[in-house]
Amino acid sequence: MAPIHIDETAGSDATGNGTPDQPYQTLGFAVFSSSDATDSFLTRKDPNGTYEEPTQSSLKKAKKTAEGIEKKKKKQEEIAAREAKEKGEAKEKKERLLEESKKVVLAEDSSLPKAVKSKINQLADLRTKRVRVSGWIHRLRDQKDIIFLVVRDGTGFLQAVLSGKVATTYEALTLTLESTVEVVGTLQAVPEGKQAPGGHELVVDYWRVLGAAPGAEDAFTNRINEKSDPSIQADLRHLVLRGETASSVLRLRAYLLSAFRESYAHYNLLEVTPPCLVQTQVEGGATLFKLDYYGQPAFLTQSSQLYLETVLPSLGDVFCVQESFRAENSHTRRHLSEFTHLEAELAFLTFDELMDHIENIICKTVDILLANPTSAALIKQLNPKFEAPARPFMKISYVEAIDWLNKYDIQRPDEDAEGNTIRDEQGQIKMGPHKVGDDIAEAAERRMTDIIGKPVFLHGFPAELKSFYMKKVPGTDFTESCDLLMPNVGEIVGGSMRIADLAELSAAYKREGIDPEPYYWFTDQRKYGTCEHGGYGLGVERFLAWLADRFTVRDCSLYPRWPGRATP
Repeated sequence: MAPIHIDETAGSDATGNGTPDQPYQTLGFAVFSSSDATDSFLTRKDPNGTYEEPTQSSLKKAKKTAEGIEKKKKKQEEIAAREAKEKGEAKEKKERLLEESKKVVLAEDSSLPKAVKSKINQLADLRTKRVRVSGWIHRLRDQKDIIFLVVRDGTGFLQAVLSGKVATTYEALTLTLESTVEVVGTLQAVPEGKQAPGGHELVVDYWRVLGAAPGAEDAFTNRINEKSDPSIQADLRHLVLRGETASSVLRLRAYLLSAFRESYAHYNLLEVTPPCLVQTQVEGGATLFKLDYYGQPAFLTQSSQLYLETVLPSLGDVFCVQESFRAENSHTRRHLSEFTHLEAELAFLTFDELMDHIENIICKTVDILLANPTSAALIKQLNPKFEAPARPFMKISYVEAIDWLNKYDIQRPDEDAEGNTIRDEQGQIKMGPHKVGDDIAEAAERRMTDIIGKPVFLHGFPAELKSFYMKKVPGTDFTESCDLLMPNVGEIVGGSMRIADLAELSAAYKREGIDPEPYYWFTDQRKYGTCEHGGYGLGVERFLAWLADRFTVRDCSLYPRWPGRATP
C-alpha cells in the first residue's frame, strides 16, 4: 500500500488526497482519512524538504486528533439528522395546518358597525372607528399566532394586525409580499412605547386577498432588491417604484412642481403649453431627434423658449413645464435624453433683473416646500442635511471663473485646432490650464461648485460658445448669459437676455448658417414691436437631484431615458 503524504505548508486537508502531488496538510487529518490501520505516513515541513516517517509521539498525537475529528463528524451527522427530522416534521405540520386552514371560511360580521372606506392618509380622524382599507402588502411578519402586515395604498402605510381566526385561513398562511388585500377592522392608537406608521394600527376582524402575488422563485424580493444590478433595476423600474425611496423621490417631485407653479403665480407669470413637435432648432442641430411628419422634416423640441417669446406681447411674462429632448450621446449622471424642462420668458427687464428673478423663484420654491409639513418631511427623509440656500447667490463672471480654475489647478484636456483631444506618447490625454474661449467642461464646473459649496451664478460666456439668440454685452464678444450651478449637481439653470434688435438677429442667423425662413414667426417678434427680454430653462430632474441629494438624475424621473434606454 502506498504511503500517505503530508505537506505541512503546501498541503490541503480540504482538497488533498494523500498522494505526493496532492498531499494532506496535517497528520491528524491524514490518520482520520486513512481506511486501513496498516497505512504508513510520510511528512515534510514544506515543499523544499524531504518526506520522512513521523515520530511515534507525533503519530500518537495525530491519532488523538483523528479521534476528535471523528467525534465531531458524528456529532455533526447527528445534528444534521435531527435537523432533517425536525424539518420534515415542521413540513408535515405546515402541510397539515394548510389543509386544515382551507376549511376556515371568513365572513364579515354584519352585526358590527359598518366600516368606513378610507385611504390611508385620511385615517387620523377615524381612530376608534371600524374602517375598510385596500392596498398592497409592503411588509409581512408572522409572529407565532399573530400576523403583522404593513399595507401600502400610495397615500401612506398602515400596520394591520391579524390574530385569532382571521390569522388561520389558507390565504393568511400563504400570504406574500405585494399581494393586494382588503382589510377591515377597528383603528386603534398604538400602545405606549410601540411605533407604527401614523401612530395607529388596524385590529382586523375581516380581510380578503384581492390579488395574490407569487412566492418562491418568482417572489417580489427575488426579482428586485436594493443590491440588484443597475441594469436590472432599470429593466424593472416599474417594480423599483414600489420602494420607499423611489416613491418618496417621485412624491417630492410632485410637490416640487406644485411649488414652482405657486412661485410663478406669486410673481405673476402665466403658464402656457407649447408644442413638442417643431421644425426649428434652438440649441444646435446635432442634438435634434428627427422624424418624418407627414412627409415633412420635424424634430422633438429641445426647448420651448422661442414659442414662449411669441406670447410675451399678449400674455405677459410666461412659463411652461414641458418635456424637452436632446439627442446627445452622453452617459453622465446628470444627463437624460428626455427631461422635464421648466422654462420662463420675461419682458422689459435687464440682465441683473433676470438673475434676481431666477434667484427669487428658486428661493421662493424652496421656502414653499419647507413650509409644507409633508414636503419638508420628504426632504428631511431623503436629504437630512439640506438647508435653504443663503441669499444673495454668489456671482462669478466667465473670465473670473477661468482664473479661478487655474488658481485651483483644475485642468482641461488639451485640444488641437480642430477640437480633437491631444494624447501623449503613452496614449494618455494631455491636460492643461483653462484659457478664455474654452468651454468649461462639466467635470471642472462641478468641481468648482463643490469647492465653493453654495449656489453660484456663472455669467458672461463668449458668444461663440452660446446659442444664436443670446444678446451680447455691448461692445464685446461676451453674452448676457448665465448658468446657475448647485453643489453636487452642477448646472441646473441656463438663461440669457435675448437679442431684441432685428438687424442683430439677422446677423446671428447668418453667422450660424441658419436659414431664417423657418423662423419667420420668431423674427416677427422683433419686427412688430420689440423689447428687451430674457428667459431661462431649468432642469427639473437636476433640481430634484440637488434637493433630494440623489447621485444621478435618473433617480429623479418616472421612467428615465438615456442613450440605449427606452424601456419600460
